[in-house]
Amino acid sequence: MILNGKEIAAEIRAEIREQIDALKAQGARVPKLAIVLVGNNPASETYVNNKLKACAEVGIEALKLAYPTEITEQTLLTEIHRLNSDETIDGFIVQLPLPDHISETTVMRAIDYRKDVDGLTPENVGRTVQGLPSIVSATPKGIRELLARYQIRTEGKHVVVIGRSNIVGKPIAMLLMQRPYLSVPSMSAASLGDATVTICHSKTRDLKSICLTADIIIVAAGCPNLLTADMVKDGATIIDVGINRVDGKLVGDVDFEHVAPKAAYITPVPGGVGPMTIVSLLQNTLQAYHEHTR
Repeated sequence: MILNGKEIAAEIRAEIREQIDALKAQGARVPKLAIVLVGNNPASETYVNNKLKACAEVGIEALKLAYPTEITEQTLLTEIHRLNSDETIDGFIVQLPLPDHISETTVMRAIDYRKDVDGLTPENVGRTVQGLPSIVSATPKGIRELLARYQIRTEGKHVVVIGRSNIVGKPIAMLLMQRPYLSVPSMSAASLGDATVTICHSKTRDLKSICLTADIIIVAAGCPNLLTADMVKDGATIIDVGINRVDGKLVGDVDFEHVAPKAAYITPVPGGVGPMTIVSLLQNTLQAYHEHTR
């Protein structure tokens, strides 16, 4: 079965829209998101425009703040501090990657974790690891929500995560091994946590043997067609986070054509995890808004 992230994201956007319409009916202001874009990276421009479009669809007020590539790190940090203190802004993101002369780590550390709707600050990552209330990184949150909406249980399952990035690999491993987070009321609490997780990466030996023991494989390695059919047992669930351009075509980290017949569930590229990442950003913005307006 195809895990259709595009359809699930549309369902969630409709739910968010209802909540924001209810705020308007009560005379309350709507959530406001700022998106900081540095430079003119075409891929970043596309991602930002998609986020702005998604915000407009659900009724979130969105502000794009574009800065030239040559902006200094200190000037950017000054802008971040201004956003931190702006009471009209509920949340903001700094679109990555940043130019080489600006430290992403320094920038992430400067963001107020309460407004960090990307869930990438050390505070939010640390709170996520400890199982404390946090704003969860958008892509891992989207993956978890996709599993939940398709009623795919993780309790007692062996999950193999290929990739150890701070944005996807590490946080999704933490989320799925922890005690359950109940995202969808109709599901039992046991459905969304308590997995046994193995993290693999470029130095892992005998990746194939490890993958063949997995009930769920999440691939976020940035390597086209890394996961092949001979690495997957029948009936496994496959989550492909990769977005690669090969010969002008978008492909994932999974050899979809040959793996799909063996999988019980699999995400396509595009149309799988990508839409769930953007809708998770909207959910995070709404979460930050409610915390901000308490």
